[in-house]
Amino acid sequence: MNILKTLVLTLTIITASSCKDKKSETPSENASEVKTELKKEKDMKVLFVLTSHDKLGDTGKKTGFWVEEFASPYYSLLDKGAKITIATPNGGAAPIDPSSDSPDAATEATERFNKDADAKSKIANTNKLSDMNADDFDAVFYPGGHGPLWDLANDAISIALIEKFNTQNKPVAFVCHAPAALKGVKNADGTPLVKGKKVTGFTNTEEEAVGLTDIVPFLVEDMLSQNGGIYSKKEDWAAYAIQDGNLITGQNPASSELVAEKLLESLK
Repeated sequence: MNILKTLVLTLTIITASSCKDKKSETPSENASEVKTELKKEKDMKVLFVLTSHDKLGDTGKKTGFWVEEFASPYYSLLDKGAKITIATPNGGAAPIDPSSDSPDAATEATERFNKDADAKSKIANTNKLSDMNADDFDAVFYPGGHGPLWDLANDAISIALIEKFNTQNKPVAFVCHAPAALKGVKNADGTPLVKGKKVTGFTNTEEEAVGLTDIVPFLVEDMLSQNGGIYSKKEDWAAYAIQDGNLITGQNPASSELVAEKLLESLK
């Protein structure tokens, strides 16, 4: 009888211990599974907005978007798992600024783009901007090139889109001439979005250096300052990007990678 009692007691202790271990492991395992599942579900969805404008004023020369300013952020985000959608005001092929496709402007990112059939196909078949909804994305990024000075600066759909991203407190990022797209963008109270915010963009002296001061419809540096932005810059052609809240701006082509880094950090 004593042997039987001892056996029953032993089995009870073993069973209780097993249940305790199972209970202590289960929440941790479940938490790990939930965390993994959430990580899988949290995809970074970023909208890239490129210009549709390809004429450099009345010069008879072509313009468009600057390849490096697209390619560097594109691959920085793509390599981190971001899902990127590309749109332009007109849809279809986005014009490439010929100067940005020259050997002098080549970088590791542009060389990768030139060998990337999938990326080139996306550039040749962009979505129409009017079909895009800020609700579907976590951030928006505008590459530069001189094109945006003519179309995106005055595009009502682009302006409304940026305003919606801003209202939702989502990252809005621009590099080089792309801050031109902020020209008509307002806060909810009707003031310019850049008013009182730290910003940068293509400098007046950089524009003078490329000989287009009298060709472009306005100078990015002047516009940002006139709209109340707290404009700052580094020496010409130096890499420089600045963030103020959800607004990210970069000075020139060399700054595109820095803008991408700040955008990625904002999406974490």
